[in-house]
Amino acid sequence: MPKLKTHKGAAKRFRFTASGKIKRGHSHARHILTKKSAKRKRRLDIDTFVSEADERHVSIMLPYGRK
Repeated sequence: MPKLKTHKGAAKRFRFTASGKIKRGHSHARHILTKKSAKRKRRLDIDTFVSEADERHVSIMLPYGRK
């Protein structure tokens, strides 16, 4: 079998935890921050997990991550 290619866009956006879950950052946290409250910006800074519905799609794009 040939090697599988990693989707580079996905590799920049998602990371695997040691237990195999997929972490992601939040959107809307990069610019136009003056109108957002401090509480909202603080919440956007915390990473979260990819939903179960999207997990399969992300793991296909990252074939060499932790399974």
